[in-house]
Amino acid sequence: MISKVLFGLLKYGLPAFAVVALTGPFIIKRLQALKASQTERQYLESHVAKQGTPTMGGIMILLGFLVASIIPELIIRLTTGSGMVVDPHVIPVLILTLGFGFIGFLDDYLKVVLRRPDGLIAWQKFLLQIAVTTAFLVYLINLPGYSFDLRIPFAGINVDIGFLAYPLLYFAVIGTVNGTNFTDGLDGLASSVTIVVALFFSFAALCLSNTCSIAGFAMTGALCGFLLFNHYPAKVFMGDTGSLALGGFVAGMAYMMNMPIYIIIVGIIYLVEVLSVMIQVSYFKMTGGKRIFRMAPIHHHFEKGGWSEVKIVLVFTGITLAMSLLIIVCEFI
Repeated sequence: MISKVLFGLLKYGLPAFAVVALTGPFIIKRLQALKASQTERQYLESHVAKQGTPTMGGIMILLGFLVASIIPELIIRLTTGSGMVVDPHVIPVLILTLGFGFIGFLDDYLKVVLRRPDGLIAWQKFLLQIAVTTAFLVYLINLPGYSFDLRIPFAGINVDIGFLAYPLLYFAVIGTVNGTNFTDGLDGLASSVTIVVALFFSFAALCLSNTCSIAGFAMTGALCGFLLFNHYPAKVFMGDTGSLALGGFVAGMAYMMNMPIYIIIVGIIYLVEVLSVMIQVSYFKMTGGKRIFRMAPIHHHFEKGGWSEVKIVLVFTGITLAMSLLIIVCEFI
């Protein structure tokens, strides 16, 4: 299995890494020329120095991911004259990743290029998210052999929940997307956490003989390439273009293997980030202004407590790795 992982990383991860690494400097310069910079929160003193750092770097991730997900297989299929150009198990992951990436791009463009502070209005963003998720659902319904049965962690069984699978899909997809969006708040945090999640789902796909591993390895490479520019101190931020796309990717990979419940475990950081915001806002309203956390999302709570950005990234990534290894050891080894 280790050899298969290494082969996948070389075949799909390495091209994605190369695309991001080579195009990164050019894209960053273009973003700087557009003055596509992110406005940092002034009440986070450690972030003031980041003012003017270009955002929308998620374009780099999407470019590397798309090229590596399609080109290697395209070459093989064209030379052998076999099958579809894009693997049918990769297409749903592309739908969610590129679809949510496009929503994030629109939001970023309105905010940082056209200088409209609110970006997409809440209802516009929500309707677009529903539309992308619906396209994903329709594809799965029409994908031969696909079942909406849910794989139960540590039980080794799949459960049919009937019609409830459809509303659950909307909840899981949109919830995951918002989780990754909240996680993107420190240099390299969302990238590092999602590299581990992508590797986990790639490994699981290999174990389950699911060809969506192609997308998993491609995203791993793209994110590693992005980290060249996004590690502390970041030269570029991914913006909503990247963070929403990552949420779509994680949800897409999970659903291709009937594993949306596993997002709660391997994506525990996404979950905690969302819950910290919900708890903070609810408690603030209930108590007339009191707070549970120093600041939400929770990574800022630790930052205000004196943790460095690098320490937070390492701890959160380590937690993600531990949860991923737990499942791998219990279920796949």
